[in-house]
Amino acid sequence: MEFISGENRNQIVLLPNCIDDYVDENSTVRVIEAYINSLDLDDLGFAKSKPNDMGRPMYDPKDFLKLYVYGYMNRIRSSRRLETETKRNLEVIWLLRKLSPDHKTIANFRRDNADALKNVFRNFVKLCIRLGLYGKELEAVDGSKFKAVNSKDRNFTSKKLNERIARIDGNIEKYMRELEDTDSRENMFSVEKTPKEIADIIKDLEERKEVYQSYADELARTGESQISLTDPDSRLMKANGKMDVCYNVQSIVDSKYKLIAEFEVTNHVGDVNLITPMAEKVKEILGTDTISVVADNGYDSVQDIVAGMIQGIDVHVAGTDFDVCIPADSEEKQEITSHKDGRCMYLAERNIVLCPMGKVLYPGSYKKVKGQAVFHNSKVCKQCACKCTKEIRGRNQEVPMAESDFSKAYDDSGLYVKQIRIAGDREIVKERKSIVEHPFGTIKRNMDAGYCLTKGIHKVRGEFSLTFLAYNLKRTINILGSKKLIDCLR
Repeated sequence: MEFISGENRNQIVLLPNCIDDYVDENSTVRVIEAYINSLDLDDLGFAKSKPNDMGRPMYDPKDFLKLYVYGYMNRIRSSRRLETETKRNLEVIWLLRKLSPDHKTIANFRRDNADALKNVFRNFVKLCIRLGLYGKELEAVDGSKFKAVNSKDRNFTSKKLNERIARIDGNIEKYMRELEDTDSRENMFSVEKTPKEIADIIKDLEERKEVYQSYADELARTGESQISLTDPDSRLMKANGKMDVCYNVQSIVDSKYKLIAEFEVTNHVGDVNLITPMAEKVKEILGTDTISVVADNGYDSVQDIVAGMIQGIDVHVAGTDFDVCIPADSEEKQEITSHKDGRCMYLAERNIVLCPMGKVLYPGSYKKVKGQAVFHNSKVCKQCACKCTKEIRGRNQEVPMAESDFSKAYDDSGLYVKQIRIAGDREIVKERKSIVEHPFGTIKRNMDAGYCLTKGIHKVRGEFSLTFLAYNLKRTINILGSKKLIDCLR
């Protein structure tokens, strides 16, 4: 018995009469075609959305958008690879009607339309809202680190710069001694390096020291903790158990069909104080007055949780269970006798801190090490039996202030205080992983989008607009099917 063999390459066959016959009626490219053709790119803010009156005709930006959405849905994000696909991939040939733009032209489209791409992502979210695919009840927020176009060798912290400057000073001192020893020797033929070679080495070290010192001066001037040379907006942060230069991408996912409702690209090293900003955006997008938001304990921040509650956001953070005092609307006598795992609450507009027992702590001195103000009230704390004043110096305090902004001025007039209990619902917290974890896993593994291709937070935001749009589009197709979604777009 023989093996299965293919057809003779020289055999003449009758091919379909048109390219459309090569694309299945349920293919995702038909959905991409229908959705993008329904958009008004001028309203969405795309550059060159109208053809030129004179000169050489240009490409339609809708064709570039179709190409990018198809590429991100199929693990093809590079502009060079997308150019290659326009010449060999039948689906892409169908989608672009045999157009094959240069890779540079393709890349320029993504670079020049970062804000417009975010508008397209939000446009598709609004479409899914109209189709009833968002439950608007429980949203899960999470962040993940994505490798930036910047190596660790081209990222510097103050500590790293000081160590390198100190090392260079040591080397300069060593070579200066060697130069002095060389001058004192009579037999120059026994010397490993000539005086000129040593002088050149010293000059090179001094030039490198000047460069590092300029970086240190820049950090001191801007107040930043680190500087990146290739991508200035990226930051060194912990990712997958190791330190790398990354962006911290935040997403908030709806619990009904696990569709992404909103995202934001940040260079925050951690997730603290990011719940309320994300939740407020989602409330506006979903058009609801109140929502429930769940997050892991990396978002544990008294200031953030209370701010969310004031904005009508029901916040559930894993592991939170504590008492906290907040301003009351009126003078209602409330007996505050305990502070189970109490937290201190900083009131920025008054520049004071409320301790778990409802007492006012006043600004004391600036703590340069952690960039925080220290608050205390010696008289009250001495008489209090709780002995909790150490908490105001630790992680629970979270009072980020610049040294130049720190002032002992405060306002404690007309302040009424009440104590509330903050505790995350365990059942809701258990749902968190099943809601928000797998989108990042799908994006990083299945879509091969675990690292950035562009530089600068503005361009990276546009890049992730395509990533999250592609994710939502694929998931919507899985929920509704291609034909039904196309019918909804007509």
